[in-house]
Amino acid sequence: MLLDLSPYAFKIGPIAVHWYGIFMAISFLVGSYHLLKMGKKKGFDEDFLLNLAMTVIIAGIIGARLMFVLCNYPQWFISAPLNVIKIWEGGLAWHGGLLGGLLAGWSYCKKNGVNPYVLADWTVVGLSFGYFLVRIANIFNQEVLGRMTQFSFGRWPAQLIGSSIGLILLIRYIYLQKKEVPPGYQFCSFIWYHQLLRAVIEETVRENPVYLIKYVNPRWGLGVVTLTQWFTPLVMGIAYYMYKSSNKGNVKSDS
Repeated sequence: MLLDLSPYAFKIGPIAVHWYGIFMAISFLVGSYHLLKMGKKKGFDEDFLLNLAMTVIIAGIIGARLMFVLCNYPQWFISAPLNVIKIWEGGLAWHGGLLGGLLAGWSYCKKNGVNPYVLADWTVVGLSFGYFLVRIANIFNQEVLGRMTQFSFGRWPAQLIGSSIGLILLIRYIYLQKKEVPPGYQFCSFIWYHQLLRAVIEETVRENPVYLIKYVNPRWGLGVVTLTQWFTPLVMGIAYYMYKSSNKGNVKSDS
């Protein structure tokens, strides 16, 4: 474990810049650049694409923070409301970010008469690369820890395992770009496989509480069923339903 790493990249007086914030910003820039590049290639208006990117990013951050606080520190809404907005200290829920960004981006596309599935496919780069980077940032924040085992390596490197999932899905996206797949397939299948890999591998070795059906193997450092694992079938089902519905819309796919 790299427990002696500082969460701060640098400090300027009282202002401390976290690695978490830097990596998050990089993922936003990479994702927005890819969306802009692909959108302009397909004839979408640049202002529309930039506004969409900003809308999704802001809504995603809000959703991720609110979901994290709701699931972990709901008392903050009453006892310490300022803690709710301290996203620079870490603490974002991936599902909340996905939901917030999806709802906002979906509404914006529908409002402008654009097929949201087409643009959703291009967000996979930002989502997968962001997951790859943020899990590395979790190492600096000493969070998202793996369970202890009785093996020589001690604790599972849950952050690196999660980061690997993001990298694998990014490579998969690049591979599928060379093939003809229907609109919505890249995005929906990314969500489906991400949830599957996260629930089966990352969550099983991550030090999270288990609920209802509780099993923890202290020797192997494995545990089920976490809250995320309980919600995984629902999210996978929604992703599947979205894909089946992706080509039934009557809104246009080009600007």
